[in-house]
Amino acid sequence: QVQLVESEGGLVQPGGSLRPSCAASGLTFRVYSMDWFRQAPGKEREFVAAISGSGGNTYYADSMKGRFTTSRNDDQNTVFLQMNSMQAEDTAVYYCATEIVVKKTTTYWGQGTQVTVSS
Repeated sequence: QVQLVESEGGLVQPGGSLRPSCAASGLTFRVYSMDWFRQAPGKEREFVAAISGSGGNTYYADSMKGRFTTSRNDDQNTVFLQMNSMQAEDTAVYYCATEIVVKKTTTYWGQGTQVTVSS
């Protein structure tokens, strides 16, 4: 059974930083790309960042480039999202996710972690 468990989010002041993590189990972690999404109140879930299996490549939504960095530790089966220069618009529930294809494609999601940017 694939499980993705995210760390607690938190309250951050504008301009501050936060580094949520996502611990995976039930899969050969190193071979799978890991994604981050977020969903702000009243908005659709949107793509934030992705990192390929073994971390060779990373991808970011345009609005996150230069501020957010995703990384992974395959020994710990954990993916991270370093968020810097945070603004109120970054307030959202952040989710990690991965897709596994075995005869069909199944997307697994973390439980989500609330991140609030406010003074």
